Amino acid sequence: MTNTPDLPERTPTPVPPPESTASVLDDATYSRILEPRGPGRLPLGDGTWHQLARAYVRVQLISQGALFVLALAAAIVVQVLSGVFWQWIPVGVVLLITAITMIITPRQARAFGYQLRRDDLVFRRGILWQRVVAVPYGRMQLVDITHGPLDRGFGIAQLKLVTAAASSGITIPGLTQSAAEQLRDTLIDVAETRRTGL
Repeated sequence: MTNTPDLPERTPTPVPPPESTASVLDDATYSRILEPRGPGRLPLGDGTWHQLARAYVRVQLISQGALFVLALAAAIVVQVLSGVFWQWIPVGVVLLITAITMIITPRQARAFGYQLRRDDLVFRRGILWQRVVAVPYGRMQLVDITHGPLDRGFGIAQLKLVTAAASSGITIPGLTQSAAEQLRDTLIDVAETRRTGL
């Protein structure tokens, strides 16, 4: 009788999503993520980056446009009723900030991206203030999908990942509803596999 050494147990390792999942994640999105310019930018690295839905920009522009119109209307009503002009100073600041935000929103939306890697999900955002966060699958505690009335009208949602460390949690806005549900299911499956292997 020969003794064979015990082999260490192999932990199952998840692989990136299949092509069918990738097509759902890339449906109705931008074609490529835009990198900030300049030598100090954070590089994209290798792998497939998924982006936000195009409808996200429309929803943001509608929301910001509504704020612009409401602030303008409020200033006009105050002037008509009271005859004073001082309200134009704060309202002018709000209108200027809102107008600038509306101008940069399409470019800003294309700087968002996420990547499903072997061990974690990487999320990046920002043009001037760039942020890249890697969330290990085994650390995920909650995957939450939310959407408001305007989001539902355009068929988009946001997906929030909560981890034990509050600083590493992320929110991915502007996913299509089907992409948010597919990504949630994929992340839950992978996270369960990782917890089982611990």
